[in-house]
Amino acid sequence: MIIDNAVYLDGHRAAHPETLEQTFETLDAVGGSMAWIGLYRPTIEEMAEVAQEFHLHDLAVEDAINAHQRPKMERYDQMLFTVLRPARYVDETETVEFGELHIFTGPNYVVTVRHAETAGVGLVRKRLETNPDLLRLGPEAVLYALLDRVVDDYRPVVAGLENDIDEIEDQLFANDPSVSRRIYELTREVLQFQRAVHPLKRLIEGLESGFTKHGTDIELQRSLRDVHDHLEHIVSRADEFRDVLQNALVLDGTLTSNRQNETSLAQNEQVKRISSWAAIFFAPALVTGIYGMNFKAMPELEWDLGYPYALVLMVVAGFVLWLIFKWKQWL
Repeated sequence: MIIDNAVYLDGHRAAHPETLEQTFETLDAVGGSMAWIGLYRPTIEEMAEVAQEFHLHDLAVEDAINAHQRPKMERYDQMLFTVLRPARYVDETETVEFGELHIFTGPNYVVTVRHAETAGVGLVRKRLETNPDLLRLGPEAVLYALLDRVVDDYRPVVAGLENDIDEIEDQLFANDPSVSRRIYELTREVLQFQRAVHPLKRLIEGLESGFTKHGTDIELQRSLRDVHDHLEHIVSRADEFRDVLQNALVLDGTLTSNRQNETSLAQNEQVKRISSWAAIFFAPALVTGIYGMNFKAMPELEWDLGYPYALVLMVVAGFVLWLIFKWKQWL
């Protein structure tokens, strides 16, 4: 699907072709112009048409169609192929959604291919169209503006993850049973976020190393260094989040173990009490059981004080056992 299709001349939109064929014709007819074609999950036929006109490399085209690529930058002669992983924080579900943006830049064209619902590319286009001086610098300016937008969109993600981690700290000490699952989910999101931002450091450093070779405009150099500074902060925060979550997972395991130990100790105390009272009541039962056998030659059978003697014996035995268990702190 073609989202936007325009030809720019001297920093201004010179034409808005309805088809790719018209774009190619206008680009050939107007010298010094630049085409910017925005595609959303294009078909093989659409990508083949663009690839044939701009001589895009087959490997890069295959990556753009199949998606699921890591952030990277590859140069094929005069064409630069860049893969970015935009991200956004969804407040309703408290989750991070990741997209994928492929950018082809050449001498007089920019082709953006995205595989997720995001307004980032459209906002960058509007921003550049209101800044002809920047857009006049050509495809490099578009690439740097897209990088800047992607990195800026990481900031709300960092804020959202930070808030989620703060909530986890509260859950940990509130004995919330769902905290373990939440820590795992957040750790997975942070790992995905790291996979999106870490490669960007090498990508931007590669662009910076080519400033002199490719004669990059001084304003674009400053813009990219600013993006690099912001990215460094984001990468640092992502690494901190991972460390905090690892510590939270260890703490959760420790607290869970402590709670299990406390439960086990409480159960042991109950078992001690039950066993103690069972032993105390067993002593009278033993005496009555012996005397209840009624053998003819049983001692004290004809004794007048036999019955009181048996009662006293039962009470004394029970009392002695109670004193023993009390001394051992079982009762």
